[in-house]
Amino acid sequence: MSKSDWRTNISWAAGLAALVCLAGAPRAAAQKVPVIEKTLSNGMRLLMVERRDEPSVSGGWVAHVGSANERTGITGTTHLFEHMMFKGTPTLGTKDYQKDLRIIAEQEQVREEMRAEEAKMRAAYRRGEIDDLQKPENKTARWRELEKRYHELVKEQREVLVKNEFDRVYTAGGGSGMNAFTSQDMTAYFITVPANKLELWMWMESERLLRPVFREFYAEREVVYEERRMRTESTPLGKFEETFMSLIWEAHPYHWPVIGWASDVASISKAQADEFYATYYGPQNITAILVGDFESDKALALAEKYFGRIPRGTKTPPDLITIEPKQPAEKRMHAEADTNPQVDIVWHSVPFGHRDGYALQVLAQVLNGRTGRLYKGLVLQRQVATSAQAAQHSMKWAGLFNVSGEARDGRTPLEVEQAIYEEIERLKQEAVPEAELQKVKNNFAASEYRKLTSNMAILFQLIFADGMGDWREINEAGPKYQAVTAAEVRRVAEKYLTRETRTVAVYTRKAGAAEDPDLAALAPEQKAAAAKMLAAIGQEKDAAKLTKRLEDLDAQAGKVDEKNRPFYELMKKKLAARLAELAQTVKP
Repeated sequence: MSKSDWRTNISWAAGLAALVCLAGAPRAAAQKVPVIEKTLSNGMRLLMVERRDEPSVSGGWVAHVGSANERTGITGTTHLFEHMMFKGTPTLGTKDYQKDLRIIAEQEQVREEMRAEEAKMRAAYRRGEIDDLQKPENKTARWRELEKRYHELVKEQREVLVKNEFDRVYTAGGGSGMNAFTSQDMTAYFITVPANKLELWMWMESERLLRPVFREFYAEREVVYEERRMRTESTPLGKFEETFMSLIWEAHPYHWPVIGWASDVASISKAQADEFYATYYGPQNITAILVGDFESDKALALAEKYFGRIPRGTKTPPDLITIEPKQPAEKRMHAEADTNPQVDIVWHSVPFGHRDGYALQVLAQVLNGRTGRLYKGLVLQRQVATSAQAAQHSMKWAGLFNVSGEARDGRTPLEVEQAIYEEIERLKQEAVPEAELQKVKNNFAASEYRKLTSNMAILFQLIFADGMGDWREINEAGPKYQAVTAAEVRRVAEKYLTRETRTVAVYTRKAGAAEDPDLAALAPEQKAAAAKMLAAIGQEKDAAKLTKRLEDLDAQAGKVDEKNRPFYELMKKKLAARLAELAQTVKP
């Protein structure tokens, strides 16, 4: 995730907003999502929302485990499980389950011997005898011999595998949008199926929880390692952002990346993964969620029939007890990178559900957006920045408040930083005028309304809220935002946005690095948004999503003015190029 996993992504809808100015959203009366909550006999919770708008059901489940629940040595395990949960069951993904099991067992024996050799190589690394554990020439002779045998087993296993059968069964049944995600705090899986395929969803999802088969474990581990290399190590800011995150968090496990440290990802064993699964994937640590066209009584009976057969986990997931110590002094990082000069400022704030979180969210929106104070003050008035944004990130266990800005040509990140502090000081000294505060509240109300426009949108809200700690937040947050006063905004600015609690990253252009030629033709205020969108396009692996985005752009063609035409054409060009790239990598 660009700008580290805690940063808010620029959504595709926000990108389109750069092309087409949307009319002001109407104010919406607060709406309550009629959630029915039940608990199955094994402790799994079930949330249901009946909607008759369309003959489909968006279903998902959230495991209350994220990268924060890992430990040093196995970082990245949660994200690896996101991949492994699509590998199938005894009946899905294989032509010969017994042969499959035999090969998996033999693979694990070989990998155990390889791990013994890897321990010898790590010792040699500590002695300075080798310089890189990943270089082929630094592997022991025995390790190379074992690797050859392992690849023979992989080849043998491919003869009995049925690739992507999990996805194909759903697709044949009319399912769409199957995906998953991992964060610091949760792991979630979701899909939309026709209303008459609800029982298929119940069987498919309960099967992969009841009888998962982690076939191709080490091959998939390599896929994750390569994903890490592409998303982090090969991007202009990726490696710096990991360093920055480690600077922000001293003790809390948020300081390691969701995708894991490279050395850990390359070393996770199946035995470690099995233990992790047994601890965190028990039904008492999972919430299943249904939104759409179904009858709750019948859905509950199906859930008990299928999910209820999963034995309750024997291990109680441990609570996360590490609390980040109060930061006593400002921290700073300076990096030279192949990027436009910019500054990133982060303050420690509050976790999800904290009473001050609502005022901090309002504060962020007073600063954010084209009508916010950062854009007006830094881009239009002082003209020190091409873009600036703010966000409050309330995670499950802790939170961060972030403000960043990109320097205009001829100006420096330090000038942008100083201008940001001036805007924040104004908020501490002067109450936000009522009209300005109400405009922000109207935007929150409109946003709450938009989140209820489809089954999948509601499902996502329930996944995030429940994963963070309480699904009721989707009904309770709206009134709390509307109740925030100007005095509270001023109070939280004074309390949390202090010099001692901030960590600052200053990025300057690496000597000899030229501006990305694809961005050179854009207006200064468009470059930051375009750079983030191009990074997202480059990381996207789902051709269907890219095709939909290209279709969205085509639909807006007649509404794009000449000023925004270069932005529009660049997005189309990059989407088409990424689709062509994916087509070339598809294996028969």
